[in-house]
Amino acid sequence: MDSVAQVAQRLGRTGYLCDDALATVTYLSLTMQRPLLVEGEPGTGKTALAEAVAEALELPLIRLQCYEGIDATQALYDWDFPRQILHLRALEAAGAGSTDVEEAEKSLYDARFLLARPVLAALQQSPAVLLVDEVDRADDEFEAFLLEVLSTYQVSIPELGTVKAASPPVVVLTSNRTRELHDALKRRCLYHWIDHPGLEREVEIVRSRAPEVAETLARQVVGLVQQLRTREDLLKPPGVAETLDWARALQHLGTADIDLETASATLGALVKYREDSDRVRQALDRMLAT
Repeated sequence: MDSVAQVAQRLGRTGYLCDDALATVTYLSLTMQRPLLVEGEPGTGKTALAEAVAEALELPLIRLQCYEGIDATQALYDWDFPRQILHLRALEAAGAGSTDVEEAEKSLYDARFLLARPVLAALQQSPAVLLVDEVDRADDEFEAFLLEVLSTYQVSIPELGTVKAASPPVVVLTSNRTRELHDALKRRCLYHWIDHPGLEREVEIVRSRAPEVAETLARQVVGLVQQLRTREDLLKPPGVAETLDWARALQHLGTADIDLETASATLGALVKYREDSDRVRQALDRMLAT
């Protein structure tokens, strides 16, 4: 992708609509071969960006889902112990003697028994898109590990040697900002905050990602969601993902114009907390009455 405009155009073909700022930082990330760190509220399209980039570039998407307690083993590689045991038994059955013990031990750590986890797989398969999803859920040690890998795009496997990417993978890191990431990791990345889109942009997104939804219904849905996002008493304001789910749910029910009964029956697609359901139901009652 040779320009910012081309980035926006090709992402748009995948159904991902982005503004000029996001298209620009994505273009720079690709051109400068720098990881892209995107933060924002849940449901604003951070993960979808990596998926769209992979589709637009026709590259495999390799996803590393972060969680509390994740370590380098889950990200890099592991050994296929069941196959190694079967290999040992095969050697025993073949009558390998004591003089062959050293060779047998070496053969256990052959590349065929290596289980590549996402980071190693991305280095091996590059060019590829590596999505490090919800990196804010991992701990400080894992951040340090990521920083090292993203600095050199290579890892050392004691039994096999160093694996280095033939070309740096496209790396997208996402964060819901449940905690602050360290400056060292941020310095390694280009950064962008993805905010909720404006009304017209969100209508475009619904029409692009859910073309079966009528434009009139899409505008009603987006208008109500935009108003709900201005409330400060919701535990989790609905994101774009929830907007799409709600629009599709209403479309499946054959809704042409939203009424309180239908809106209340489909709230499970829009909000995910009981407390929010009660507040949103009351808010919709007032909104739909006007």
